[in-house]
Amino acid sequence: MQNARRLDQALDAAIAGFTAANPGSARRLREAETFMPGGNTRSVLFYAPFPLCMVKGWGARLQDADGHIYVDMLGEYTAGLFGHSEPAVRTAIDKVLDDGINLSGHNHLEADLARLLCERFASLEMVRFTNSGTEANLMALATALAATGRQKILVFQNAYHGSMISFPPPGGSRVNVPYEFVLAPYNDIDAALRTARQHEGDLAAILVEPMLGAGGAIPADPQFLQALRDEATRQNAVLIFDEVMTSRLSPGGRQKLLGIIPDMTSLGKYIGGGMSFGAFGGRADLMRMYDPRVAGSLIHAGTFNNNVLTMAAGYAAMSKVLTPQRIEKLNADGDRLRKRLNEQFRNTGAPYHVTGLGSVMNIHPLSGLPDADRLKDLLFFDLVARGFYIASRGMIALSLPLTEGDVDDFVTAVADMISSRSDVYCSLEESA
Repeated sequence: MQNARRLDQALDAAIAGFTAANPGSARRLREAETFMPGGNTRSVLFYAPFPLCMVKGWGARLQDADGHIYVDMLGEYTAGLFGHSEPAVRTAIDKVLDDGINLSGHNHLEADLARLLCERFASLEMVRFTNSGTEANLMALATALAATGRQKILVFQNAYHGSMISFPPPGGSRVNVPYEFVLAPYNDIDAALRTARQHEGDLAAILVEPMLGAGGAIPADPQFLQALRDEATRQNAVLIFDEVMTSRLSPGGRQKLLGIIPDMTSLGKYIGGGMSFGAFGGRADLMRMYDPRVAGSLIHAGTFNNNVLTMAAGYAAMSKVLTPQRIEKLNADGDRLRKRLNEQFRNTGAPYHVTGLGSVMNIHPLSGLPDADRLKDLLFFDLVARGFYIASRGMIALSLPLTEGDVDDFVTAVADMISSRSDVYCSLEESA
């Protein structure tokens, strides 16, 4: 018990150092509290004692309100794939600004981006745009309900499909949309099929992430996804892959790597080149329900669905920057980083491990440790103190501007952290 107190002492000291080093960020939060609840408008960004306030970004670097510069290993939770100052994106945005911000009609950019996405993702025969991945998933679900005339939607524990469709334990978020969700364990074929068949005849859709994102970068077993594909086909339900994050794992997303084609796909994050973006699409017979030339067609409005900034930035980013070669290299780099970190943790006995695929990963405390939350916090503050910014929950998403030197420096920083905390980790082993 005495030895286990070392973790509390180490974390208290790390937080005290963080607080002393960041008075500007603390002040910005106090000012924001007057007008926003908790000074916050995006829940995932908050952590105690206060979140860093970022004031500038370039390449793969961030600068906070106190002038500290960090290597950005988070990449805006996968949305920042192109970094903070990609020249091709900036040039495209400057050009459309010269031609008018929003044009009150169809524009010449949206069809080009739509064509590019349909060419990249095998499941997209047709596509429509939204402003976020949340909207994309809401629209995909609405499409499935309208197409099937059914009400039930099979989803999975720990999945996150947007701010109004998330399923943290024990049963989901209290602000979820009031659809008839039925919940099953992720990666459990028997439980998923059993749940789906309990609702046979009323199952409209199966919505699944090919890798849990917010749920900890936990990859889906290919056999699990194939079982869902087969069951959706058998029941004539709509299988929806939420590839908002996993679309970046290959030129054609996780579906291309596995050869498992859903009926619909939702997209978001990086595809807008850093602008607000979402898209949903799939089989032509489903998407033609939105054809406004057809009597009784479904309505999908949205002032900024085709806004010129997103359309221009997205097309430039996806056509000029994210070549198949670059995305394949980035994901190979991510696989190597994950392997290096896991070897480092294993060889030193540090109580962490890394999950994920390609350029998206998450560092976790070892399962079963009673101190998991404190270990996660200590990792975050130790890395911030060394000039590396990850998510407070341990998520890492590599971006194209990161160099091999940046990644090597990150591995070195983790090694230094482990060395400096050896007494803390030993105390946990002694207490186990």
